[in-house]
Amino acid sequence: MAIDPRAVISPGASLAADVEVGAFTVIGPDVVIGAGTVIGPHVVVAGHTRIGAGNRIFQFASIGDAPQDKKYKGETTRLEIGDRNVFREFTTVNRGTTHDKGVTRIGSDNLFMAYTHVAHDCVVGNHIVMANVATLGGHVEVGDHVIMGGMSGVHQFCRIGAHAFIANNAAVTRDVPPYIMAVGQPAEPHSVNATGLSRRGFSSVQVRNIKNAYRTLYRSDLKLADAVERLRESAATQPELVPFVDFLGHSTRSLVR
Repeated sequence: MAIDPRAVISPGASLAADVEVGAFTVIGPDVVIGAGTVIGPHVVVAGHTRIGAGNRIFQFASIGDAPQDKKYKGETTRLEIGDRNVFREFTTVNRGTTHDKGVTRIGSDNLFMAYTHVAHDCVVGNHIVMANVATLGGHVEVGDHVIMGGMSGVHQFCRIGAHAFIANNAAVTRDVPPYIMAVGQPAEPHSVNATGLSRRGFSSVQVRNIKNAYRTLYRSDLKLADAVERLRESAATQPELVPFVDFLGHSTRSLVR
């Protein structure tokens, strides 16, 4: 364990044997940190926070501190982080509140660039990129392989489907289905994230099917219920559309239109 003697680590914290901690970092009493994680200088890790293996936390990040919620009264809530994530400078991640599940969850293999923010009770998947200053409001859910451009923001309680792309400076106020590129303030559907899908191994046929589904939802002038029914029929033989259809059936804030 390579811990700088100027770091302040509570005796109640549990760190794997090979965790590295930089100078002037503060780690609280209820923190658990997994093997191979490297924490730079001037970091604060607080609260009931569990961090998995192989993570990298850069200087001046704040991980697991109290939620920025006026209703929060100091209750015991949690932050759970998976493996191999990177948290760059000044990233802030807050733990949950009792007004939701009481936990903020982050998956694995994500990149949080400088000044990004993950608010209380968010659920963040795997292989996500949040570019500089991208922000999630409270209770937001983000699916796997989502990319958020710089200075984009997501309103509380919104959901972002897997493989979606949120353009820089976009303001997301409604749910963004899987595979969709959303642009603008407020964000509107622009196209299918075809380049991202191809990079992740989707075949040209699958991408074409997803583009057709996009046209059915957004360009056919069908009522939403009718469009969903037509997409459900297509999904019976095009499994790549199943996540798309499932997402449409569980939207609570309405869809970007």
